[in-house]
Amino acid sequence: MSKINNSKKKSSHLIEIDQKLQESFRQKSWDETITKDSWMIFKVMAEFVDAYEKLAKIGPCVSIFGSARLKEGDQHYEMAVEIAQKITKIGFGVITGGGPGIMEAGNKGAKLGGGKSIGLNIELPFEQHFNPYIDKSYSMDFDYFFVRKVMFVKYSQGFIVMPGGFGTLDELSEALTLIQTKKIGRFPIVLVGTDYWTGLIDWFRNSLLEAKMISEEDLNLFRIVDTADEAVAHIKAFYDKYAINVNF
Repeated sequence: MSKINNSKKKSSHLIEIDQKLQESFRQKSWDETITKDSWMIFKVMAEFVDAYEKLAKIGPCVSIFGSARLKEGDQHYEMAVEIAQKITKIGFGVITGGGPGIMEAGNKGAKLGGGKSIGLNIELPFEQHFNPYIDKSYSMDFDYFFVRKVMFVKYSQGFIVMPGGFGTLDELSEALTLIQTKKIGRFPIVLVGTDYWTGLIDWFRNSLLEAKMISEEDLNLFRIVDTADEAVAHIKAFYDKYAINVNF
């Protein structure tokens, strides 16, 4: 009986997805498009205002990025817990994307360290869920990736980038681009895991730099480390020299 019920649930879920796909491909009239875009502006504004009001009170924080697919017990998950816990001991809160994997590990470490634990969740088709280690007053849900990315950059004084996929690369690229183009001030970016990141950095050097798509000094915008102590030490050393400010 339970197998039949599960089969029905899967079927109804697939039908719902199919209906959404059909609606997305339906040719919309010009008036429909304009009306939808106009109302979307208000929704975007509401997300910005709500996030600004909540996050203005959090104080200095470091964002921790990485894969949502890693589980407790994985070496990268456990290192993210350790990094987050040690980050709180030097006076920073922790911001993550609010979901599972490395995000959960970052919030867990912040909780263990007694620091602020912020989660900026994103609504996805496969229902990314909030992890249980986020402070209730700093748990936020976003519809728009670009609004969420603004919050990561505006309210973070450093980025810890653990192994991850396309989303992690997107967040890393956003920070590097904004610093490179001087749209925001310099802040520390730490890539954790030499083995994981070496291929990307080699491509930076052998393709981007060789083709003059980036400059030699752009390779100094980040630091690669292999331990929690190294990651935290780099953040601390940076702010022993420079004042902490909101990024823009």
